[in-house]
Amino acid sequence: MARGSEESLNGSWKKQVDDIRKIFEFKEILGTGAFSEVVLAQEKATGEMYAVKCIPKKALRGKESGIENEIAVLRNVSGGELFDRIVERGFYTEQDASALIKQVLYAVNYLHSLGIVHRDLKPENLLYFNPHEESKIMISDFGLSKMEGAANDIMSTACGTPGYVAPEVLAQKPYSKAVDCWSIGVIAYILLCGYPPFYDENDSKLFEQILKAEYEFDSPYWDDISDSAKDFISNLMQKDPEKRFTCDEALRHPWIAGDTALCKNIHESVSRQMKKNFAKAKWRQAFNATAVIRHMRRLQLGSSMDSSQHRKQNPISMPGKSQSVDISSVHRNDCSSTQAANSSSRTPERHTRPSTVTTIITGSK
Repeated sequence: MARGSEESLNGSWKKQVDDIRKIFEFKEILGTGAFSEVVLAQEKATGEMYAVKCIPKKALRGKESGIENEIAVLRNVSGGELFDRIVERGFYTEQDASALIKQVLYAVNYLHSLGIVHRDLKPENLLYFNPHEESKIMISDFGLSKMEGAANDIMSTACGTPGYVAPEVLAQKPYSKAVDCWSIGVIAYILLCGYPPFYDENDSKLFEQILKAEYEFDSPYWDDISDSAKDFISNLMQKDPEKRFTCDEALRHPWIAGDTALCKNIHESVSRQMKKNFAKAKWRQAFNATAVIRHMRRLQLGSSMDSSQHRKQNPISMPGKSQSVDISSVHRNDCSSTQAANSSSRTPERHTRPSTVTTIITGSK
């Protein structure tokens, strides 16, 4: 979006230039979503860095008001990202994490009451409304959100961000709003230790961990965390979505509604892990649901071949860690083009975040 006169005669935003590249020098792609990509760009006049969101015009036909609403939101949300604020603090406790998760639960519970499933909850999509210490949390990026309960419309598309996505999504099973509750559990886990519950450089092995719901409360990072917090997370990160906490149930848990969250300062340990695992994270390019399905097919084929070869060489030994993934009954009544961003490693690289987000519409992409 070019700066200058930003108000049209009717009071809504309109772009002011025909070629945005006259104002910005585009550097490289920072991330790709289902319908857009974000590019690192430098303003030629000032040298200031921006994140420029590029959306094809054809994707916006009949939805022009939506982009204006998004710009309005981005211009009003000025408090920064969740992890940045935590790292900058000098004092951080379980009680602070509980208060943050409580806000997220209330917000997601409201969405669920309206039949909206976000499907891509993660720390990067939790923004502070303003820089004030008591600022509220805002949930952003509804590009993958879906209305639940529509007739003959079953959610089953593999979308979201592996590392935060629920097992039933990767298993290509029909799923519900319970997937958001799983993601909140993952976020709560990270807020208390600074690293993700699931990690592997290899995506297939990462998927296996998630499919099995294999995670631990590792020592020494969890030694000073209350049993109540661990119980809260375990109920949200329950493999069986039928047994998983709903937002309502999570809001009634003592760690949220009671006084079981500890007040011990855990900032040093948590912020150190966050800096190590997330501050320099370089999120790889997202891929859509079709790519996920292809990936899972390869996992299934590779697991079968490995198991077959392993049985020939060691006929009486136990099977290896890899497991076949059954995707034969995939439903495709869901969105046809969605994203599933690859998980980052715990110590990858990432660009320094631009201080301002600018949104434009391009016709060439």
